[in-house]
Parts: sequence; C-alpha cells; structure tokens
Amino acid sequence: MIKTAVIIGAGPAGLTAAYELLSKTDIIPIIIERSNDIGGISKTVVHNGNRIDIGGHRFFSKSTKVMKWWQEILPLQGVKTDEEQINKALDPEYTDKIMLIRNRKSRIYFLKSFFDYPISINRNTISKLGVIRILKIIRAYLWIKVFPIKKINSLEDFFISRFGSELYETFFKEYTEKVWGVPCSDINAEWGSQRIKKLSISRALIHALKSILKKDKTIEQKKIETSLIDQFLYPKFGPGQMWETVAQLIEEKGGIIIKNCCVSEIKSNDNQIKEIVYIDQSTQKKTELKGDYFFSTMPVKELIKAMGKNVPENIKVISDGLQYRDFITVGLLLNKLKITNETAIKTINDLITDNWLYIQENGVKIGRIQIFNNWSPYMVADKNKVWIGVEYFCNEGDELWDKKDVEFINFAINELSLIDIIDKNDVIDSTIIRMLKAYPAYFGTYSQFNLISNYTDNFHNLFLIGRNGMHKYNNQDHSMLTAMTSVENIISGKQSKTNIWEINTEEEYNEK
Repeated sequence: MIKTAVIIGAGPAGLTAAYELLSKTDIIPIIIERSNDIGGISKTVVHNGNRIDIGGHRFFSKSTKVMKWWQEILPLQGVKTDEEQINKALDPEYTDKIMLIRNRKSRIYFLKSFFDYPISINRNTISKLGVIRILKIIRAYLWIKVFPIKKINSLEDFFISRFGSELYETFFKEYTEKVWGVPCSDINAEWGSQRIKKLSISRALIHALKSILKKDKTIEQKKIETSLIDQFLYPKFGPGQMWETVAQLIEEKGGIIIKNCCVSEIKSNDNQIKEIVYIDQSTQKKTELKGDYFFSTMPVKELIKAMGKNVPENIKVISDGLQYRDFITVGLLLNKLKITNETAIKTINDLITDNWLYIQENGVKIGRIQIFNNWSPYMVADKNKVWIGVEYFCNEGDELWDKKDVEFINFAINELSLIDIIDKNDVIDSTIIRMLKAYPAYFGTYSQFNLISNYTDNFHNLFLIGRNGMHKYNNQDHSMLTAMTSVENIISGKQSKTNIWEINTEEEYNEK
C-alpha cells in the first residue's frame, strides 16, 4: 500500500523533506503551501527584471552533505564532474542552471565610515574609532577575561563575556536591539550560541592572519566560523532558483505541491496525526487530507492552534506567548551609490564590493543594506545600475509596519540620504516586500519552549522542521538538515527526535 507524507510549507525544509522522501523511500509527499510562491523566505522576488533576495542567503554549510546536495541540483559554474554534467553544460537549456562562487564581504557602516565585520583591531579600526575608544575596548575585554561572568543568563551577558562591555556597547547593543525590538538583557542567550557559536576576538585575529598567509582558496571552508567565511555559493538568479528547481524535480518524480492553501485543522488520535484540513484561499473550499507522516514548517503558534481543543492548557498558553519579528525590504534601483569603492579593484560605477552593509548609525531605523549586484550580476537587469535592498526589522501593527507602501519607500530613501549612502536624485525605481514571522524570537515564553517540543514529539508521525516549524533561528542549511534527519529517522524507524532538535546546537552539527 502506498504511503503518503503531508508536508506543510514549501520552503527549504519542506522541499528538502519531499525531495529526500522521493529519492530514498516509496513515500509520496504532498506539500501544502499557503502562498503562490516557492521557497518561503528563501524565494526570489522579481520586480521589473530586477531580482530581490529577501534577507540574503549565502549558500554555505559546514555539512558536506548539504554542500553536495546543492551542487547536485545546480552544478558549479564551469565544473564538469561527470558525463551527464558535461552534456548539461553544452545544452543551452541548462546554461542558466548553475551556482556561482562569490566572494564574501560584509562591513559595518558606523560614524559614516566602514568597519570590518566581524570587527577587527587593525590600523583602519584604530584610526576611525580613535585611540581612547580602542584603549577602552581593550581594557574592557581584558577585564572580562580576568573576571568572567559566572552565569550567562541573557544575550547581553553572552556578548559581554565574548567581547567585553565597551565593544558590546559600540558594535552589538544598538544593532541587536534594532533587529529584535527589545533590550539584549531580555533575549535568551541561546540566540548567541546558535548564531555566533565559537566566534571571538581571538578567533577573528587568527583567521585574519591565516587569510594573509593562505595562497589557495577553496569553497570548502569547513573549519572556519560561519561569520568569517571568504566565499560562498550562490544560484545565478538568486536563492529562489534553487528551490524552484527542487520543486520542479519533486513534481517530475511524482510529488504533489498544492499552493494558495492554508492549513486550518490538524486531527489526531492515539499519539498519531491522522489528517489535516486545508482551505483554498481563492474558493474557501475545505479539503480533508489523510497521511501516514506529517511534516510541519508552519509557525509553531499556528500549529498548536490548529491542533484544537485537545491541546493541554499550559501548552496553549506557552504557544500564545511565542513572539516573532517581521521584516520589510525596500528595493531601490539607483544610478549609483554616494559611497564609493575604496579599493584599487575596478568596478562598474565605482561600486563598493560588499554583499551586505550593517547600519549602526544613530537616528535611523535601517538594519542592513544588500547590494544585489555583488550577490550575482544577473540579479540586475542593467549592469550599469545599482540594485539594493534596504532592510527593516519590525512587528506587525507597529509604526513601521503600518506605514503605507509609498510612505515607507520615501522613508527609506530619506534615511539613506541622511546617512550619505545615496543621493535622492539617483533613485530610478522602487518596490517593497513585507514578510511576516521572518524571525522566531528568543523572548516571550521561549524559555518554556521545551514543553511544546516535548508535547509535539509525543506524536510519533509528526516532525517539526525548519525555522518557524521549530521556532528556531536556523539558516537554510540547518533547516535542510532537520528535514534530512527526519527522513532518515523514518527510514531507520528511530522514535526519538532528539537528533533533529540538536541540529544547530552542536559545535559541528551532523558531522563526524
């Protein structure tokens, strides 16, 4: 008898689960996707021929499995590993289905100057911060090493324990609070351990020295802290190209993808999920769908609500208290940037070579700026123009979120002009994209989240995967690994889901 797996969500985790099931089992995946798009937050949005990567997605992982998986879907540009790939490289249909190798460069924009990201103590930093502030940073760093914080209770404690109070106040505090909208002292330290892991001043200095001595660079940078990588892979037409290609392969292999449908009810019995009910958002028609296995990437708050009246009251309370941070990107097409390239490398329009700029200037709400030209030149319709994404962090219903589109776009242009990034007269075209629940938050009732995970793990055929599915700030490779591990558990008959929850908490996740 044919078995089916119902997968909620067509983002990286859901699509990876479906692809793995089709590749390794006889289970047929049926994906239910709320939107009309593929890729979730990893989709690529096209506006007048220019492509937007929402939040920026570097295709880099310490997992060899994930790196190979990506390259099987979209081979590296110019790389011919076997006869089939050689034939594809010669076939015009496949010339665009490639991954580029891109140089990574991100900097902090502060005091209308550029600083290395992660921050490093060098001549440039000293000259721009000044000797007095540098001495304060060194003194605070040495102090925390001699008198360490005994118990790390918050993200603020985590930052200070790694970098000292002065460096924290200068480069971490304001930006992090801009991202999350709450004080660092209110954020769980787990966020730091997942996003920064082993990064420290000493590691940054050692990496800088090794980079100077290193002659040959390779995309395999497994021993390098993620924040310090020099190169990454990137689909020619943005991250959405990867996931649109995966979706196409899933359907070719017999998988089913149903779009524009919202899961409204999840029915269970005897610690088993039996079926879901989904609503077609165009016709409002309800459909019941039975399955043998269920994968959820939907926000945990919505999952618990859909599970209905049988959910224990304390689980409902914790679920209702989970919080998220929403995200807005303003796409701007420009003749040029006001800030210019500081290096000897010749670039079109004297364009800086950064992928991202982290904005730490006082008085503006901009979080980051993506320069899409530097992610892939094919993201921009006219290579002589500059195409950027201006990123804001907010909450649905707050002052930023409630601005009308035209008002918000003008607000972003004015902020960029205020900090000397652009001249208003250079703006040619614009658009705006809003993403709900882009970042699961590590405050609210998050400290009790283990009660929710324990509860959902009791449903033997239910697998929570992905960023929102696990309420965990995963990168797309972590999300993929949660899907891969879940499928492996099904194949092996493993009942415990501990190995899924451990992904992105271990020092070297899923690697032996």
